[in-house]
Amino acid sequence: MTTTAPSGTTKISIEFRPHDKVTRVPPGMTIFNAANWIGLPIDSTCGAKGTCGKCKVRILHGNNGATAADRRIFTDAELADGWRLSCRSEANSDVVCHVPRLMGNPKAALMGFDRHVILNPNVNKVPLTLAPPSLEDQRSDFSRIRDALEPEGYAVEASLNLLRQLPGVLRRNDWHVTAVVVGHELVSVEGGDTTDRLFGLAFDIGTTTVVGMLIDLNSGAPVAVRSALNGQAVQGADVISRISYTMLHEDGLSELNQVILRTLNGLIAQLLNEGEVAPYEVYEVVTAGNATMQHLFLGVDPEPIGLEPFIPAVEDMVQASAQEVGLEILPQAQIHCLPYLGAYVGADLVAGLLATGLAQNEGVRLLVDVGTNGEIILGSASRTVATAAPAGPAFEGAQIQDGMRASTGAIEAVTINPDGLELQVIGDVPPIGLCGSGLLDVVAQLRLSSLMLPSGRFVKAEEANELVSPELARRIITDEEGRRSFVLAWPEESGSGKSIVLTQRDVRELQFAKGSIAGGIDVVMQELGVEADELVEIFLAGSFGSYINPQSARIIGLVPPVPVERIKAVGNAAGEGAKIALLSFRERQVARSLPQIVEYHELSGRGDFNDSFLAVLQFPELDDLGIEQMVETDMR
Repeated sequence: MTTTAPSGTTKISIEFRPHDKVTRVPPGMTIFNAANWIGLPIDSTCGAKGTCGKCKVRILHGNNGATAADRRIFTDAELADGWRLSCRSEANSDVVCHVPRLMGNPKAALMGFDRHVILNPNVNKVPLTLAPPSLEDQRSDFSRIRDALEPEGYAVEASLNLLRQLPGVLRRNDWHVTAVVVGHELVSVEGGDTTDRLFGLAFDIGTTTVVGMLIDLNSGAPVAVRSALNGQAVQGADVISRISYTMLHEDGLSELNQVILRTLNGLIAQLLNEGEVAPYEVYEVVTAGNATMQHLFLGVDPEPIGLEPFIPAVEDMVQASAQEVGLEILPQAQIHCLPYLGAYVGADLVAGLLATGLAQNEGVRLLVDVGTNGEIILGSASRTVATAAPAGPAFEGAQIQDGMRASTGAIEAVTINPDGLELQVIGDVPPIGLCGSGLLDVVAQLRLSSLMLPSGRFVKAEEANELVSPELARRIITDEEGRRSFVLAWPEESGSGKSIVLTQRDVRELQFAKGSIAGGIDVVMQELGVEADELVEIFLAGSFGSYINPQSARIIGLVPPVPVERIKAVGNAAGEGAKIALLSFRERQVARSLPQIVEYHELSGRGDFNDSFLAVLQFPELDDLGIEQMVETDMR
């Protein structure tokens, strides 16, 4: 398939293998941008700045010289073999390139904690049989509907868009219609009795993954659930890079707004097709997401969120119509964006509070959304505090040498046993990289097997031979500069033809990430005067948190040292909370009040956070966790 990119008269050809796609672009366009233009999202976590090294391609034909960024990432042999960073490689003549890795749809937690609530949606359908107008009854069409709804307890208003449709709908259907009311808004008037068709959408708009649910509001049952990669990922892996994009590009805000709308509307089309539901049958949408994602969805400038003192444009619940925001459903459908607790504790955590009931129950519980921005809530019905810890993108596989997102080919779980290594790979294919849950697992397993010290350093190769079997010991390798790594897959075992390794630097990145979150947890526990043994439960939320091995989280010190059975993955708690707010108007009012109830504590500049961060950088001693280290006889 050949596609032509916009602008200019002189075009050059770029062919992407093995994807059988060719595009013609103006000279000087990067291979990365050309691929993105034709719908081939090459993996990147730095927003195409040339620093992450994930967007590599191999030039098979074309005279693309190496850039300074290329020389920083690739060896001389790899450069000679044609490897380049696609985001730095400008095409000035016809090019044929091999793309080894695309951003696949990430593995996502689609369903959540399954908290039961009383069905009480904000959307209602009322069948009406109206008296037709006459010389004796000259009420307007809208007055006729409004008067019929008043005895049912509805005082409604209507948009101009709806008023334009009224005359035709009423007369075509001989005044037998169904009124659709959302709150106090008359959003639709449909011919006949359509009370059995009542649908809404709930979205978790994540920085990496967007999850959508189509819900039958008559029964409360999910009709369809889908997830997709957030299309903004090519502009940066985290919220700071997205904010920077809006600041550095003249049309950056508009561009990112349109990208997330394309993602959402693509999901909507899939959901409606699967559920056999028409767009005009969706009357209400509830969204949850961090403050930056919700700002970008609404087209609101997020720049002040990224600058001290970190202030969002709005933290309250926002209501708009589908037509205003650009969702391809009933134009008058009502969109509700859940409120935030702070610039970096967003509506996704408010939704998580709804899903878990943390702030409404007795007994102190901890909710942690583990990711680039670690969001933390601790408390009970008595008092609840929240904070956000800047963990960086290591949990998403970024800044890890062979890291990747949780998609096909990613190592997601690791077990070390006397016979060697067992890898669990998403898609049951040869591995091509290591995602966040796999990163936690392998480090925890290395601690258990004595191959890694509490400091995070690998033991020396000669020490490994005394501790474990030769098969495991040979996986500790040392490069020319004396830096140690652990081999997860040899070239003949991997899907890329190269070794997949965990480097000493990767371990440091993990320590910084987990240290930030663990330090934030320590601060809020001190704020409430709570000890670890007082925690009733620890909830791990989000797409990443759902796949963390709770024991691995304990071993590396990501969470407080509670018995492992108290640590629970709550799946997509943000999506579940958005669904709850869609199904229950009462619960939505609870969400509206949470910013006034939950205390937000900003960690920036706090000395106690810096102290806690430094104190938890090392991995805990296994004895302190009540875990026995694998002894020599176990491993040899």
